[in-house]
Amino acid sequence: MTYEQDDYDELLPDEEVGNELYEHYCFKAGKGQEPLRVDKFLMNFVENATRNKVQQAAKQGNIFVNGSPVKSNYRVKANDEVKVLFAHPPHEDLLVAENIALDIVYEDEQLLVVNKPAGMVVHPGHGNYSGTLINALVYHFENLPNNSSNRPGLVHRIDKDTSGLLVVAKTEEAMLHLTQQFFNKTTEREYIALVWGNIAEDEGTVRGHIGRHLKDRLQMAVFEDGSHGKEAVTHYKVLERFGYVTLVSCRLETGRTHQIRVHMKHIGHTLFNDERYGGDKVLKGTTFAKYKQFVENCFAVLPRQALHAKTLGFEHPITHQYMRFDSVLPEDMQLCIEKWRNYKNYTLD
Repeated sequence: MTYEQDDYDELLPDEEVGNELYEHYCFKAGKGQEPLRVDKFLMNFVENATRNKVQQAAKQGNIFVNGSPVKSNYRVKANDEVKVLFAHPPHEDLLVAENIALDIVYEDEQLLVVNKPAGMVVHPGHGNYSGTLINALVYHFENLPNNSSNRPGLVHRIDKDTSGLLVVAKTEEAMLHLTQQFFNKTTEREYIALVWGNIAEDEGTVRGHIGRHLKDRLQMAVFEDGSHGKEAVTHYKVLERFGYVTLVSCRLETGRTHQIRVHMKHIGHTLFNDERYGGDKVLKGTTFAKYKQFVENCFAVLPRQALHAKTLGFEHPITHQYMRFDSVLPEDMQLCIEKWRNYKNYTLD
């Protein structure tokens, strides 16, 4: 889920609490959880949630641990289930159709393929209740089938600041067939990424379970021993080297949250300008002021992580014909790559 909001209205207490409460958050404390006040615990999970709002919610009786309301000084222990309940449904469940233009690459009666721009959230979530891809889909298409999470038409997703191709199901049959293909790892998904550092090998594979970071709940992390998370496999190939950064192709064998971003950081090559994982700092290069200014200029040209879902392939759910779609790198990535290409050529002259 994508969180992009300075203040979380969901953590404000309801003025009138009715008989029916709706679940807004649910978190399970890990086996190694040391006793921690519930207000601090929730602040680790919910981005930008202030301690005051959490305490107000607890005072109103909206925070539950193992089914019982608790005060803000309750200490969360291992295996505790913490829920935040309010008298109103979560805003992301209230879908509003919005007339937002879609870049449709292909469409038939069963499905469509869209090219999502960077900055667009795929589905509504806390802090992003409008302007999402689903808000646009429900405006342009009627009776889209829901997936297992009640997201109309959604078969898979990409992060807000990642651009590129997505397939959307228009019928129940297409939803089932396409979902099975993603589950069975038979789809083709190639991403283009610009990463920090000069990758030693021309190609390779990153294997490591991906799960929620044990300390920073807004990040994902790799667990090599498989003790946490789910299996994740990324195959990468170097496309072009610029010295301090490398352009790579990443093919997904699995599709975990932030998979490429986490796997590339795990092997020491964080995505360029990936703020959440520390790529928005100068991680490789010289100490010269001119170089730092050059990197800042690159950040300005590409104000997001350098990641684009370039290629998407799957079997059509009805005709069973294999379909493969390719997309051009968006202008911001092209400009950033060209800057690095010129920088490399200039330093070699």
